[in-house]
Amino acid sequence: MGPFPAHRPMKISSNSSTITGFILLGFPCPRKGQVLLFVLFSVVYLLILMGNGSIICAVHRDQRLHTPMYILLANFSFLEICYVTSTVPNMLVNFLSDIKVISFSGCFLQFYFFFSLGSTECFFLAVMAFDRYLAICRPLHYPTLMTGHLCTNLIVSCRVLGFLWFPVPIIIISQMSFCGSRIIDHFLCDPGPLLALTCSRAPIMESFWTIITSLLLFLSFFCIMVSYALVLRAVLRVPSAAGQGKAFSTCVHLAVVSLFYGSVMVMYLSPTSEHEAGMQKLVTLFYSVGTPLINPVIYSLRNKDMKHALQKFLGIFIIIHSLIVCVFLPALESQNTTMHFVTEFVLLGFPGPREIQNFYFSILLVVYLLTLLGNGAIVCAVKWDRRLHTPMYIFLGSFAFLEIWYVSSTVPNMLLNILSEAKTISFTGCFLQFYFFFSLGTTECFFLSVMAYDRFLAICRPLHYPSIMTRKFCVILVSGCWVSGFLCYPVPIVLISQLPFCGPNIIDHYVCDPGPLFALACVPAPSTELICYTFNSLIIFGPFLSILGSYTLVLRAVLRIPSGAGRTKAFSTCGSHLTVVSLFYGTLMVMYVSPTSGNPAGMQKVITLVYSAVTPLLNPLIYSLRNKDMKDALKKVLGLRMNCN
Repeated sequence: MGPFPAHRPMKISSNSSTITGFILLGFPCPRKGQVLLFVLFSVVYLLILMGNGSIICAVHRDQRLHTPMYILLANFSFLEICYVTSTVPNMLVNFLSDIKVISFSGCFLQFYFFFSLGSTECFFLAVMAFDRYLAICRPLHYPTLMTGHLCTNLIVSCRVLGFLWFPVPIIIISQMSFCGSRIIDHFLCDPGPLLALTCSRAPIMESFWTIITSLLLFLSFFCIMVSYALVLRAVLRVPSAAGQGKAFSTCVHLAVVSLFYGSVMVMYLSPTSEHEAGMQKLVTLFYSVGTPLINPVIYSLRNKDMKHALQKFLGIFIIIHSLIVCVFLPALESQNTTMHFVTEFVLLGFPGPREIQNFYFSILLVVYLLTLLGNGAIVCAVKWDRRLHTPMYIFLGSFAFLEIWYVSSTVPNMLLNILSEAKTISFTGCFLQFYFFFSLGTTECFFLSVMAYDRFLAICRPLHYPSIMTRKFCVILVSGCWVSGFLCYPVPIVLISQLPFCGPNIIDHYVCDPGPLFALACVPAPSTELICYTFNSLIIFGPFLSILGSYTLVLRAVLRIPSGAGRTKAFSTCGSHLTVVSLFYGTLMVMYVSPTSGNPAGMQKVITLVYSAVTPLLNPLIYSLRNKDMKDALKKVLGLRMNCN
């Protein structure tokens, strides 16, 4: 075990903790065993993403699955992806790391998200059981009861309740004194091992935790049992065996409930300290990784509609995968002989005295929260207001959702680094951030291009617009943007990761960017730099030329309109989008179309900050200021929030 880097104690409150980080032991074993576990969990994680992602895509693409049961199933699959992502990526990083350290803040953030997503899963299982009860016991009233509006309300309620259930006990545990060992014999931050590290026993806190957990599990489990008791009674009254079999076949949900609740109850309804560390890990592994892996199999094995939809989707996926392997694998093989010696990087960020750092933290936190609120409000407005269920606003809602993910790929890590003395990021974490930051940025380029094409059709082909820009075509364009965005950058990122990094590990930036990474490589890599430069140019100029082409045709069509009012109205639908394109592409081209080493470090940071944090903040303002429908919808959303508060 490597030495833990020296930290200044993090003050949490007057009863401050003297520990600034924890060591997650995970599954201790020799180096070869760690590598084997890394490979095994990587495969499991990818299978979970593929399985649950396939269900989401199948439900989204197949019109026959646009029913409450499948909508709930798709949302449950999305939840499973988030749930497993709250722990497994950190486990994978720890397998390859010698230090296995997680910061105090990082530990409790993981604790919060893991338990909040787990709580949401409990509520989702209860809602899915209620849906089966209505479908089987109230079949005639089912369409009028389980409407799209009620379905949306139930989904939102599950998420809100899930994230409001655990903040209080988690905050209380974080305020306790941790003055002893900092070694957690687990692969995640769990209450049992954390309470065992406190300076003194906390029986009240342990009892409070048990009560909160018991309430959550028993309430949701009781709802599920009542729903299925009524379902069983109704099914047994069905005269034909075929009818009984058909009714029971829609309740495969019970298998998931049994797997999830069985392991969770074993783990948390008795005091966690009574379980051996090995048993805690195995049980936690089962319900946090095993059930999300098995769920897609359970839900698709006995469901004919889902099997057909998955077969269609997986057929397309296999074709794309085969093309990627055929094209890119030979290029990667020649790079696999190199190796890196640096295990982590130091992100300098914006260096300065502690007072300046605190000021930066406050500003960035406000910007981040405003970005989430602004773009989240647009997503909700488009979702709730039926007048906005048109392609232009569907693209805008999807774009706002993308902006939330884009800013979240960098800003939370920046905020943690400002408060941290070490400012380190693991080698794997650095390249994961690199991948998601650039993939989401690429997706944004494609989205801006598609939105320009939508305006071209609306203005230049108004009579054909409804027949061309159908809902199906709209979904294909949105999916195409996401898939293309995430398929563009794996090759250059893998090539850079294979360069030897054997010298200094200090990156004078707040994100893992290609320029600083090339500068840290032990040997020059002109061919890799050329590949990255070519990719950047193609990704930026391809969509940009498409945008310019669309707006050239729009301009020509608008100038032919005889009335000044008509021209103004046509331009008003394009002005907002053009402003966003100018902001985003202007900074992006300065940064990446010329070699990054030519820009000073300070200039790189400022430019990156503009397109990665400032444009997502300004976009909601730009799109709502000159759009009456969006302003009205946002007023409704914000008015509803104010009433709720």
